[in-house]
Amino acid sequence: MATSDTTAERSDTRFFGQPWALVHIFGVEMWERFSFYGMQGILLIYLYFSVSEGGLGLSQAVAGGIVGAYGGSVYLSTILGAWIADRMLGSERVLFISAIVIVGGHVALALLPGFIGVGVGLVLVALGSGGLKANATSVVGTLYSPEDTRRDAGFSLFYLGINLGAFLGPILTGILQSTLGFHYGFGLAAIGMTLGLVQYSFGRKALPDEARRVPNPLPRSRYPLVAVIAVAAVALIAVLVLVGVIQADNLADIVIIGTIIATVAYFAVILSSRRIDGTERSRVWGFLPLFITSVAFWSLYQQQFTVLTVYSDERLDRTIFGFEMPVSWVQSINPVFIIILSGVFAAIWTRLGPRQPSTPVKFALGAIIMGAAFLLFLPFAGGGPNSTPLLAIIGILFVFTVAELLISPVGLSVTTKLAPQVFHTQMVALFFLSIALGTAISGWLVQFYDPKNEVPYFSILGAIAIVVGLGLLLAVKPVLRLMKGVS
Repeated sequence: MATSDTTAERSDTRFFGQPWALVHIFGVEMWERFSFYGMQGILLIYLYFSVSEGGLGLSQAVAGGIVGAYGGSVYLSTILGAWIADRMLGSERVLFISAIVIVGGHVALALLPGFIGVGVGLVLVALGSGGLKANATSVVGTLYSPEDTRRDAGFSLFYLGINLGAFLGPILTGILQSTLGFHYGFGLAAIGMTLGLVQYSFGRKALPDEARRVPNPLPRSRYPLVAVIAVAAVALIAVLVLVGVIQADNLADIVIIGTIIATVAYFAVILSSRRIDGTERSRVWGFLPLFITSVAFWSLYQQQFTVLTVYSDERLDRTIFGFEMPVSWVQSINPVFIIILSGVFAAIWTRLGPRQPSTPVKFALGAIIMGAAFLLFLPFAGGGPNSTPLLAIIGILFVFTVAELLISPVGLSVTTKLAPQVFHTQMVALFFLSIALGTAISGWLVQFYDPKNEVPYFSILGAIAIVVGLGLLLAVKPVLRLMKGVS
C-alpha cells in the first residue's frame, strides 16, 4: 500500500509541476520561518539595546555570540530530531511534535520577562526548529524517486515557501517592536507558528506512508536507556550553567566545539557502519568536501543576523522618503530576492535537466560568489553613521542570494540523494551540522569586527571563502567519482 501511495505522489504534478503533498510541507515551513526570522530579526537588538529602550543591555559582542550560538544550536539539534525520526517515530511525526515545541518557545519569549524568557524561549525554539528542519527536508525527499529530475526544482519551490515566511516575519515583528515593544513582536512570532501548526495538522495525513516509516527502529528494550541519557544530559547542562562553565560570553565557543565533535562522531558512525555498502560509503566520503565548503559559506552568510545587524543599526542609512525603517527590515531584503530568484533557478535547473552543472560546481561557485559579496563591503569601509546607502546593501544582499541558491536548496537535495538508506534523515542532519558550525562561527566572529578598521575583516573573510570555492572547483572530478553516479 505504501509503495502505491508513494508512486501516486511521484506522478502528481498539481502543485506547480510538483506533487500536491509538497504544499503541506511548504506551508508549515513558511509559517515556521515567519516565526523564526520574525523573532530573530529583533533578537540581537533586544539583547544589546539598553534597558530604557526595552532591551537587556548586553554588549554587542556578547549579544552577537548568543545569537550565533542560538542559531548554531538550532541546526545542531537537527541531530536529535533526525535520530528520533530514524530510530523511534519517523520523520513526519517528529515534524509535527517539533512544531508544537516551537510554539511553546515563542510563547515563552513573548510572555516571560528578561533573561528567563530568553533562556526558556531560545532553548525550546532551538530544539523544535532543529527537529522540524531536518525532518521537513527528509519528508520532501520522500515525494521523489532518485531519478526524478524534478527534485532540485521541487526543493527550490520548497525554499520559496521558506522565504515567503522569512520575508514577512521581520517586517511585521519589526513594526510591532518599534511601535509597541519587543514582547509584542515576539508574540506575533508565536501567533504565526500557531497558524503553521494548525495548517499542518489538517494536511499531514495526505503525506505518503514512506514519510512515517522508521528506517532503523530502536528495540523497545532500549527506550528506558534513552530516557536516562536524556535526563542526564539536561542535568549536566544545568550543572555547567550553575557552576559558571557555560556563560553568555562563551556560548559560541561551546557550540562550535560541540558541533565539531558531533560532526566527527557522525561521519565516523556512518562510515564505519556495517549496514551500508561500498557505494553508499563512497558517497558519504564525497559529501565531505561539500560539507567543508558549506561551513565556509554559512560562516559568512549567517552574519546577516550578527555583524550585518549591528552594521544596519549603526552605519546604514535606513531613511526612505523621510521614514526610518526598523533595523529588522534589512533581514527581509534577502527573502525578497529568494522569492524572485528561486523560481528562476528552478526553471533553469528544470530546463537544463541532465546538462545542468554538477553539485560540486554549484557549491564551488556559491562559495566564490559569497566571498565576493564580502569584498563588496570594502568601498564603504571606514564611513560614519548613515554613510552606507541602502541601495548598496540591497545590491550586496542580491549577491548573497545568488550564492545561497547555489548551495542551500542544492545541498538539501544532494544530501537526500547521497544518504545511505538506514541513515536517511541523519544524513540530512549532517548537512544542517555544516550550517550549525557556520552559524556559530558567524557569532564568534563578531568579536573581530571593528567598525573603525573594517578592511581586514571583510577582505580576509571574503578571500578565505573564495579560496575554499576555488579548491572545490579544482577537485570536482575526484569528488564526482566518490559520489558514484550522483551529480
